[in-house]
Amino acid sequence: MEVSTEHLLVQARERFALQDYYGAAHLLEELLGRGRNFADVHHLLGLCHSLLGHHDLALNSFEAALAINPQYLEAQVHLGLVLNELGRTAEAEDAFQRAAADRTTEPVEGFSAPIAASLANQHAALGEAYAEAGALTSAIEQFRRAVQLGPTFHDLRYRLGRLLLEGGQALAARDELERVVEGNPNFVDALAALGLSRYLSGDAAGAKETWAACLAKRPDHARVSAYMAMATRI
Repeated sequence: MEVSTEHLLVQARERFALQDYYGAAHLLEELLGRGRNFADVHHLLGLCHSLLGHHDLALNSFEAALAINPQYLEAQVHLGLVLNELGRTAEAEDAFQRAAADRTTEPVEGFSAPIAASLANQHAALGEAYAEAGALTSAIEQFRRAVQLGPTFHDLRYRLGRLLLEGGQALAARDELERVVEGNPNFVDALAALGLSRYLSGDAAGAKETWAACLAKRPDHARVSAYMAMATRI
């Protein structure tokens, strides 16, 4: 059975918290291989590499995170720390200055960008807690607030879309998932979920087209193959 990307990320964070940096890195690399090309995944992978002493790999990961989200404060700071460890002090100072400059970026919902990002992740964590407790409506509310504070956080919007699907809100889920896929066309699991939301909202032709695009990117996606078989039989 294919493990969901959400579960893999939870496992990776658990491995990291237990200081199993090799195990966490393995799971994070699997996530990236699935098309989850998100700043938070690259950043956590960079932390794993840094703590393992793999400084060049850490730099690559932090730079990848910043390429996706140039205002990622933690990635900028950790990039500077690794550069400093390598003796590249001028580059490190530049990274630290950029991190300081990030505090003056345009506010989100009245908060500075770093504070808004932190609050978004806290709302998402609370949303997950509600979801695990079976309080789906409250979970959706928390993730809606999370994406208001982090409108470019595709992983949080994807999770919102999945929760909306679970709650029978196919049209609302489709709207959220379309935004995710527009922002990151290589997010294969989001593409699969978008196909399902289209199917459940009555657009069978659109669903098949979406799933075909998904299989073109990842032919071994078992869940999408099952969706296509279901749609073909009906």
